[in-house]
Amino acid sequence: MDQPVTIGIIGCGVIAPIHAESYQRIPGVRVAWACDLVKAKAEALAQKFSVPSVTTDLRAVLDDPAVDGISICTDHAGHARIAADALAAGKHVLCEKALAASTAGLDSMVEAQRRYPRLVFSGILQHRFDTINRCLKRLCDDGVLGTILTCSVRLDCLRENEYYTADRWRGTWAQEGGSVLINQAIHFIDIGAWLMGGAVSACGHWTNRAHQGVIETEDTAAASLEYANGVVGTIEATTANRVQQWEPLLRLAGTGGTIEIRNTVVTRVELASPETTQRVRAELAACEETERTFPGKSYYGTRHPTQIADFVDAIRQGTPPFVTAEQARHCVDIALSIYESQKTGKRIEIIPGTSDVRGQRSERKKADCPPTSDL
Repeated sequence: MDQPVTIGIIGCGVIAPIHAESYQRIPGVRVAWACDLVKAKAEALAQKFSVPSVTTDLRAVLDDPAVDGISICTDHAGHARIAADALAAGKHVLCEKALAASTAGLDSMVEAQRRYPRLVFSGILQHRFDTINRCLKRLCDDGVLGTILTCSVRLDCLRENEYYTADRWRGTWAQEGGSVLINQAIHFIDIGAWLMGGAVSACGHWTNRAHQGVIETEDTAAASLEYANGVVGTIEATTANRVQQWEPLLRLAGTGGTIEIRNTVVTRVELASPETTQRVRAELAACEETERTFPGKSYYGTRHPTQIADFVDAIRQGTPPFVTAEQARHCVDIALSIYESQKTGKRIEIIPGTSDVRGQRSERKKADCPPTSDL
């Protein structure tokens, strides 16, 4: 029989039901606590998923010796403190994106993990578990594209003013840490960095084009990246494009050809030979994410349950999760570096932090950045 695991969910807003249902799918896992500063939210989650205990006090969850781990589903600004307190209390931690809203928060979380290395600490980046992204990672590593030249990531989506005004933390530097880059585009920034072995520098520009007077952060951004493998990367993202659905686009170009994927659907495969093109197109087509049966917004994808199961497996087996906290911080470091680049007019150096590139973090350095008109 699988080792019993008891979980507390901290923050009972939009994403918490996905965590609750994902845990319920795993034999031997029990969600024992629903915790939120707004008691009515915790009560609603508890009622829907038969969670026995409700509280507005994080300490009540952390002081419960039966609790093995927690899911952090609060606003960005709360992640660092909650994670550090949970690790100090001997609890395993799974934290929603973005891991933290600031470099100081990221540093405190990773330092807490280093003090308690036996505890599992993972950050939610569920699109790393998408079948098509795993297939693409293998193809890149196998050299199908030859020498990869460029990696382009784009996200078009829409957030109306009401989205930002519904929660006071949204659209603020202090609590959200930014907007489109650190929130909506963060998953796709991560996929690009994961495929390329991490980013080593960023130079970017961001602006608020459509939400003036509503948010103090950006709704539109673009950046150039230098990846660890020498590839030139670009990021383009906006929450002000009136598209019918979220539309992420990933395009890889190399000396051996081009692969393009739009919203998990393969839209272009042109490789060195017709035979290779046909083979790779078939492999990618077999991996396309077509399942949309898991409850939640369609752009969440279907892989929260897969990552949450990986978290539970790591607890049970005493092994690292597929996405460690240090790896989950890297895409946030990229977003924060783009913000810093705009403020300073400099290119910002970054330490890679994907599953393929490990290393101690060093202080980011500044180098000349082209004028924003040249981006």
